[in-house]
Amino acid sequence: MKRVRFAPSPTGSLHTGNALSAAANRRLGDWMLLRIDDTDPARNVPSGEAEILRDLEWLGIVWDEGPVRQSGRAERYREAAERLGDRFDGITLVRKDGTATYHLASVVDDLDFGITHVVRGNDHRPNEALHRRLFEALRARPPEFVHHGLVLGPDGKKLSKRAEGATVASLRDAGIPGEAVRAYLEELGLPRHDVRLDLPRIRRLSIEAIERMSDEELAERVGVPASVVPVMRGARDLREARAFAEVVLEAPDPAQARAPETLVRFRELAQDGLDAKAIVRELKAVGGDLRAVRLALTGRERGPELWAVIEALDRDEALRRIDRALS
Repeated sequence: MKRVRFAPSPTGSLHTGNALSAAANRRLGDWMLLRIDDTDPARNVPSGEAEILRDLEWLGIVWDEGPVRQSGRAERYREAAERLGDRFDGITLVRKDGTATYHLASVVDDLDFGITHVVRGNDHRPNEALHRRLFEALRARPPEFVHHGLVLGPDGKKLSKRAEGATVASLRDAGIPGEAVRAYLEELGLPRHDVRLDLPRIRRLSIEAIERMSDEELAERVGVPASVVPVMRGARDLREARAFAEVVLEAPDPAQARAPETLVRFRELAQDGLDAKAIVRELKAVGGDLRAVRLALTGRERGPELWAVIEALDRDEALRRIDRALS
């Protein structure tokens, strides 16, 4: 059995590169520990752990045990330090305040929880040799170390947490479905070399994820009635889906009718019971002003497909909006 661990520090929402490690660990491991590496109080953020848990759940990454916090295992680290000393190979293992450093805590935890594979970014590769020696000094077999490339910015430089798409939270706030981000991470797999964050690819996966959602699920994700789903089907992300839904849910302010003859014809077709696509087709056939219809129904000249707006609107509400424009 492959036992892995994902061990973020509670510094806020996961960096996309850390999310790649989480997905890689979950894919490789038969059993996964979630460990919170919080031995450095200066770096910890009060809400950091909660943000990490939210990110992982949103990505659909589940763990088998945890979260285990290193801050609660100080006594175990002291026991190990008694065997190794406060320094090892010139590296500090125990700080002056008695707390364990990353190297000691990480190795002791991996040993105690029976971790067989350590999957992490290439920035940790320089630590491998030291960690192997620490395992051997503790008379334990080292795990298999697997390092993957880092996620860089589109310019090939280090991806700042402030950059667009750099954190899981920023992608979620942009309306990207969690399934799309997870799919992107799975596509990256375990890159041998550094990769550049591909936001256009994530956005394409977002469109595909929304297309796969049932009407009920899409409505629930956006927080709107299922009746308005038709108007959201062309959305590229959940924020845009919400904006499309508001076109239907919020009646426009009254405005002087443009092309009233087209609006009158719309009323006739709607009262005859034609479906949305048939109404648009008939209006086109007589050279009707479709923008005028859109403006009367939504208060906007651009937006979702007009037939989708008509289909999503309650027929009586659509007629009320047409009448308001005509009056």
